[in-house]
Amino acid sequence: MRTAAAIVERAEKLMRKAMGGNDASHDAWHVLRVRDLALSIAREEGLSSSPDSMLVVELAALLHDIGDYKYSRDPSEERLVENFLEEENIDEAMKTKILKIIKGMGFKEELQRHESVGIFPEFGVVQDADRLDAIGAIGIARCFTFGGRRNRVLHDPAILPRLELSKEQYMKNMEQTTVNHFHEKLLKLKDLMKTEGGKRRAEKRHKFMAEYLEEFYKEWNGEA
Repeated sequence: MRTAAAIVERAEKLMRKAMGGNDASHDAWHVLRVRDLALSIAREEGLSSSPDSMLVVELAALLHDIGDYKYSRDPSEERLVENFLEEENIDEAMKTKILKIIKGMGFKEELQRHESVGIFPEFGVVQDADRLDAIGAIGIARCFTFGGRRNRVLHDPAILPRLELSKEQYMKNMEQTTVNHFHEKLLKLKDLMKTEGGKRRAEKRHKFMAEYLEEFYKEWNGEA
């Protein structure tokens, strides 16, 4: 196995290549922010005493959006991460953790489970980091960027948010408005954080997002 630094460098290179055509809501900058947040939370959670844990966190964060169903139309992209880990001769236990994080951390997966199953420290760290980037000021910007890419309307009072969703319903989200995505997912993320660092950061970001929506509705209705 190569040095951790060399593996991370190659993982970042793979990520940049695989995600090069994505819009700004799910681009390389998103992944790098998630990586930095994940490493910061991991240190707060006491994982820095284990080099293996920190490498799992960093690789899972860097590789988590490769082959994302929202962008990928090529089934072979689903194998890119597994192939990379095999080529880098990643230890089997570490490989298993990385793949479990990537395959299980999505919001749609938690909708299916209705509970946190098999969560280990590195999982919670990376999942919280990814969710933190979906809320707050950057989360708002990402939400509208993605909505614009899908040609969604900003808001339509006649289209109500779906507050109870299955995994299948969430994935078939084309008919929804951008603002409804806040109610269907983003405003729920604060209460789904797994780590203390994630919970603390989420409080501020959630508050900012809620205040933004309050102002949005006032302006929409001509009250501000």
